Amino acid sequence: MPQPPAQSRNTAPNRPANWYVVDATETGEIIGLADVPYRLGIDALSYQEPSSSSATQDPYCTQGFTYTFAMEATEEPQTHEMPSFYPQYEPYYSYELPRLANFGLVFNYRRIYDARPRTRGSSYEFSPGDISMQNWTWGNDYRPGTAQDNLIYTREQLEAIGQLQPGGWLGGLRTEALQKGEENALGYFYWLVEGETDSQLGEGVKQPDPNHRYLAGLDSPMGTAHGLSKHPYMREGRRILGRPARGYPNGFSITEIDISRRDYADEYYREALPPAMYRSLRTALAGLEAIAVVGGVRSPEDTARRTRSTIYPDAVGIGHYAIDFHPCMALSPPELPGNYERPGERRGAGQAYPFQIPLRSLIPQEIDNLLVAGKSIATSHIAAAAYRVHSFEWSSGAAVGNVVDFAFDRGVLPYELVDQIPLREPLLEEFQQRLQRQGNPTAFPNTSIFNEDWEDWQ
Repeated sequence: MPQPPAQSRNTAPNRPANWYVVDATETGEIIGLADVPYRLGIDALSYQEPSSSSATQDPYCTQGFTYTFAMEATEEPQTHEMPSFYPQYEPYYSYELPRLANFGLVFNYRRIYDARPRTRGSSYEFSPGDISMQNWTWGNDYRPGTAQDNLIYTREQLEAIGQLQPGGWLGGLRTEALQKGEENALGYFYWLVEGETDSQLGEGVKQPDPNHRYLAGLDSPMGTAHGLSKHPYMREGRRILGRPARGYPNGFSITEIDISRRDYADEYYREALPPAMYRSLRTALAGLEAIAVVGGVRSPEDTARRTRSTIYPDAVGIGHYAIDFHPCMALSPPELPGNYERPGERRGAGQAYPFQIPLRSLIPQEIDNLLVAGKSIATSHIAAAAYRVHSFEWSSGAAVGNVVDFAFDRGVLPYELVDQIPLREPLLEEFQQRLQRQGNPTAFPNTSIFNEDWEDWQ
C-alpha cells in the first residue's frame, strides 16, 4: 500500500487530500487490503437483480479466470507428451455445443496471426504457420465456486488466515487455485491436439488434431518460459459499494436492470419473483411513467417496456458489451467428473443497452482519497459481466485520472462533485465539460430519457 507524503499525515479531517490512491487491479486487491465495504460473487435476488441465481449472497461464485496460451498450426504432425496431471482435468474439457464442435472454428476464434494473405473464407480454415491464442469456456477457463476452492478470498477468509493483520497481506488470492488454473490450461492444449473425449457432447465428437505445436519461451507470443500468459485473464473481482445516497440507502451500485435489454414482463419473472418484488421491478422499469405508477394513477403491469439503460446525471464515461457469463462450477473441484455450471447463473446473460459510467460508482465508502477504475467499480454481479472489458476499463481510467487532477485544481474531494445529486452540481457539470473537450464522451449520441428506442444500437 503506498505511503502518503509526510505532510499529508496531519491533514485535518474533511480537508481536501494532497495524494490519491487508485485501485485499477484485476481483483480489487487494494479494496481488500484497505478493507473498505465491498461485495464479491453473487448478489441476493432482488427487484434490481431479478435474474440472480441465489436467494442469498454467495461470495464464492465469481466468473472463471483464464490462463491463455498460443499454439501454431504445422505442416506435419507433432509429438505431444501427455502432462502427468492431464487425467485429472480431462473430464472437464468440451467443445460445449454441437454448433461449436469443430477444431478449425475453435482455432480461428482467437487467431492472432495469419501466415499468408487470404480472402475471407470459411471460419474453419487455417494454414500452417497460423497462430491462435486460446481462450475457451470449457477449455482453459478455470471456474471454482465454493468455499473450498474459490480464487478470491472473502473478507472472512482473509481475516481467518491473517491477511488483514499488519504485514500479513499476501495478495488476497488462493495460490492453489492459480496453480490448478495453469495445469488446466496446459491440459487443454493436450486435449485439443490429442484428446478424444468431450464432457458435454459425449463420445465420438472430439478427434485428435496433432498438427500443432505449443509456443513457449521468452520469444513466444506470451513471452514466458512456460508459454502461459503472465497473468490470468480475470473477469470479476471485488466490487466496491458506493456511498449511500438518495435512492441508494445501502450504497450506490449499478444493477442488472440498469443495463439489460431483457423483457421483464416475461412469464418467468412473474412466476419466479414474489409478488411485491415483481411489482417493485416493474415500477423501477416504468421510465417516464414512473411518476404515474408511484402516484397510483397507473399499474406497473400496464406500463410500456423501458427500452434504454439508466441515464446518470454524473456520467463520466461510456461502455457497451453484452452481459457475458463464464459461470462458476457447482461442485468442488471444478474438474470433478460430471460437474456442471452453477444452476441459473446464465439467466442474467444477454444483450445490454449502451451504458454510462457514473462517477458515484468510482468512489468507495469510508476513504476520501481512494478511487476505483476497472472491474472493481460499484456494480452488481450481473452488471459486472458487461462492465468488465477493456474499452470500459480505458473509459473509467480516463475518468479517474481526470477527476484526481480536477480535485487538485479545485481544492475539493471527488465525492463533493456528486453528494447533492439529484440536485444540480455545478462542479460536476464543469468536470463533465472538461472530459468532453478532451474527447472522452459521457453519453452515446441521440440517447436520452426522451429517446427510449435504443434497439438499433448493437
